[in-house]
Amino acid sequence: MRTRSKDFLVHIAGPLACFTRPELKTERVSYDVMTPSAARGALEAVLWKPAITWQADEIVVLNPIDWVSFRRNEVNSRSSPRMGAYFADEDRAQRNTVALRDVAYVVKAHFVMTEKAGAQDNVGKFEEMFERRLAKGQCFQQPYLGCREFAADIRPVAETITVDPALAKVRRPLGLMFYDFDFRTAPPKPLFFEAFLQSGVLRVPALSDVLAENGGH
Repeated sequence: MRTRSKDFLVHIAGPLACFTRPELKTERVSYDVMTPSAARGALEAVLWKPAITWQADEIVVLNPIDWVSFRRNEVNSRSSPRMGAYFADEDRAQRNTVALRDVAYVVKAHFVMTEKAGAQDNVGKFEEMFERRLAKGQCFQQPYLGCREFAADIRPVAETITVDPALAKVRRPLGLMFYDFDFRTAPPKPLFFEAFLQSGVLRVPALSDVLAENGGH
């Protein structure tokens, strides 16, 4: 029985995006490119089931990497049941955001079955479900590009993929990029990998390779 799906090509775009670098605390500064975890989140917005887990394999950058800076009101604290009464207006602070403008990506991804799959679950069933929901524009929640207020348009790839000419013949180092959390640990451990764009394509390593690089198994 198959445990891995076929490859899907998904177009993800939006007017603003901010895939925040975790090392910068006082202001939000985006990575140059969508992170693998953000791609996973967008795919899960279309189809999430305990029986499957998504893996991004490639992220193709279609538009020029363009920046915009603005200030936003944010709260300083995270919500917690232990906080009791909480008044957001008393906890606001203005922070600078350095975001990406007019982004468009094609994400190549697949899913694998998990140990939570039931007897009636199979790869073909979820492949058909994902393709049907994607074609109809159905989502369990609004997909977004790093921050919830930056809504994403997600749809099938219906045309030839054309990379921005400025990136087409360039190898662009992106530095250490956030991959995803290792949810096997408590609390979940952040995972990172050395990322670069080659001819406008970010190739995402397999989870096993990233775990090995981060000292996991």
